[in-house]
Amino acid sequence: MAHTAGIVLAGGRSSRMGRPKAALEWHGSTLLRRVVGLIGRAVDGPVVVVRAPGQDLPPLPDAVEVVEDAREGQGPLQGLAAGLGAVHARAPVAYVSSTDVPLLHPLFVRRVLGALDDDVDVVLPHVGGFRHPLAAAYRTELADAVERLITQDRMRPAFLFETCRVRLLDDEALLADPALAALDPGLDSVLNLNEPADYEDARARPAPDIAIRVFGALRRLVADPQVVAAATVGEAAAASGLTLDEHIVAALNGDHMTRDPESPLAAGDTVSFLAADAGG
Repeated sequence: MAHTAGIVLAGGRSSRMGRPKAALEWHGSTLLRRVVGLIGRAVDGPVVVVRAPGQDLPPLPDAVEVVEDAREGQGPLQGLAAGLGAVHARAPVAYVSSTDVPLLHPLFVRRVLGALDDDVDVVLPHVGGFRHPLAAAYRTELADAVERLITQDRMRPAFLFETCRVRLLDDEALLADPALAALDPGLDSVLNLNEPADYEDARARPAPDIAIRVFGALRRLVADPQVVAAATVGEAAAASGLTLDEHIVAALNGDHMTRDPESPLAAGDTVSFLAADAGG
């Protein structure tokens, strides 16, 4: 059994945004594709997307699973129940996220998951004076408790927190992790996009700085090392003058190999490019 899973709730109505958040463009990818990819880097088990019944989703990696809410428009507890139920048998803990957090950093996910021990059922970030139940770690065995609350029509996450052991992580506690403090000092990992202006402001931010290395024959074509601004592996390749195709493979932070141009990047990442015949 894996230790941790990821759950992304995509079934919200996006009424304030005016269009589906999951499909909003983000550096040639989508918000949903970015968030599932970042969470997938931080967990060792399944990543599940919870959608509304019949909801269309943008393309996702084959490894990402999709499940449906039992009922549409019932709020985050309904999605939480579906997600926890989907992963309960395969991981004891899950990080639960909304779709609209493109500045999420994998180190934030790991910090939250790492704070859940035997004495705690939920690790709940409390950032900027607000609780963030959709940026939190939950024991997957809470699926039954969530279902009971739904049956009782007690649909707010606060009702769940009243029935279990909750650890709050405030700004100071989160930033006690020196790596997270260095790469996400403003805790933008919890910045969600509710309205068009939020999206436009976030999209206008520069992409994160990524270190680039090249190996083999590519060293004749590209300066090594270098730093580029890139939110995806495809952007990193383009900024280096490379085309990510069957002849080139990328290694993210020294291990994960990919040719997927939409694989998301975060501040502090190193992407190594090499000719496929040398390491692919």
